[in-house]
Amino acid sequence: MLDFRPVGYVIGLMVTALGLAMILPMVVDMAEGRGHWPVFAESAILTVLVGGLVALACRNGVREGLTLQQTFLLTTGVWVILPFFGALPFIIGATESRIVDAVFEAMSGLTTTGSTVLTGLEGLPKGLLLWRGLMQWLGGVGIIVVAMVFLPELRVGGMQIFRTSGFDTMGKILPRATQISSRISVIYLSLTLTCVLGYLVAGMNAFDATVHAMTTVATGGFANYDASFAAFGARAEYVAVVFMMLAALPFVRFVQMTAGTARPLLTDPQVRGFFLTAAVLVGVLTLWQVSQQETLSEQAFRKALFNTVSILTGTGYASADYMQWGAFAVTLLFFIGLIGGCAGSTSCSIKIFRYQLLFASVSAQLRRIYTPHGVFTPRYQDRAISDDVLNSVMSFFVFFIVTLGVIAVALGFTGLDFITSVSGAAAALANIGPGLGETIGPAGNFEPLNDTAKWVLVAAMLIGRLELLAVYAIFTVSFWRA
Repeated sequence: MLDFRPVGYVIGLMVTALGLAMILPMVVDMAEGRGHWPVFAESAILTVLVGGLVALACRNGVREGLTLQQTFLLTTGVWVILPFFGALPFIIGATESRIVDAVFEAMSGLTTTGSTVLTGLEGLPKGLLLWRGLMQWLGGVGIIVVAMVFLPELRVGGMQIFRTSGFDTMGKILPRATQISSRISVIYLSLTLTCVLGYLVAGMNAFDATVHAMTTVATGGFANYDASFAAFGARAEYVAVVFMMLAALPFVRFVQMTAGTARPLLTDPQVRGFFLTAAVLVGVLTLWQVSQQETLSEQAFRKALFNTVSILTGTGYASADYMQWGAFAVTLLFFIGLIGGCAGSTSCSIKIFRYQLLFASVSAQLRRIYTPHGVFTPRYQDRAISDDVLNSVMSFFVFFIVTLGVIAVALGFTGLDFITSVSGAAAALANIGPGLGETIGPAGNFEPLNDTAKWVLVAAMLIGRLELLAVYAIFTVSFWRA
């Protein structure tokens, strides 16, 4: 019989940690003097109490390792449960959000999606704005650990190819997670503080610089203003581009850099592919803007650069209403969102390495067609790609496309138009943030959607953030029979 206690113990500890994190926005609200701080005090007490009791109740079942079933349940359970506690400040706070809206906002935050149902952000208490940024920041470091520890062990979507990279000798899964978390946290915090300094130099005030640094490094995209990054100047946009790109790189390479070697970062095919993809896409959109405006300007380049990198990394900031750029640009941006950054980063969507593995497999197949007697083996990072990895990657692509279609159809059944349904499904499943169209595009948000559509999108954000198969596995009969 499956023992749920180790899973409950870890989830209880993480719920407790989330409750303790509410103290920071509480202090900010106290300093602001608007009387909103009791909201976070009440939320923190309830969250810490529930999390602590669950952890204590399950403590007698703690073991050094987890079974495969327990690992699947833990990976999914954390992202299912935490958003409900993260939603508390929105329900009892200044926004007095309904449960569906509060959970939507919290799920969007912790999965670093960046879609929002809130308007009038400029008038919200600073503690609530900080909480939105803090959820994304915590979700960002959490997903790095999941991508580096859990998904390779679960053999999800080809992630097992990284099982021998970087952290392959750290023992069982929970001790490994602890060691990786400590190393990654230092780098993650350092990157965030450097981003804060960059924003301060770019002209942001201290509060905006802090919150936006959190959501930038997490590639989350929550902003303090309804206008998103259009509220800031050119220098802030360039700073954001630098740190969005850095956050989309594999963090294991940063760990190796701190150990004294930059070679793995420079030779990583993911990193080179990511920068090449970004350069080509920015060039194409810049030329498109120039062709439309019939003049070459710094603004055309900057808007193309910022919004392309924002969508590519899944951050979701917007510095312009790119729905006005024409059909070609809008279509291209839709597909850019389905690319993503590198594995082991805070970025989301399909990821560069899966496209590289797919192209390597297709290339080998084509060469076999032209030379039937030749032996052509797909390779990645100078290693042969096993059939197990290729099958996982192919399965991921199939499940992603099918899931995208099912979600889009489900949204259509709720009454949404075609553009909103398809782009909303892609924005949630790929954790991009904004969709397309007048309602959920860069100039709008998700507040006008009906409740059913919002719940569908909440599920899509969870499924997409955990890379589909980690969630789907627990709904199979064979999983529970194992």
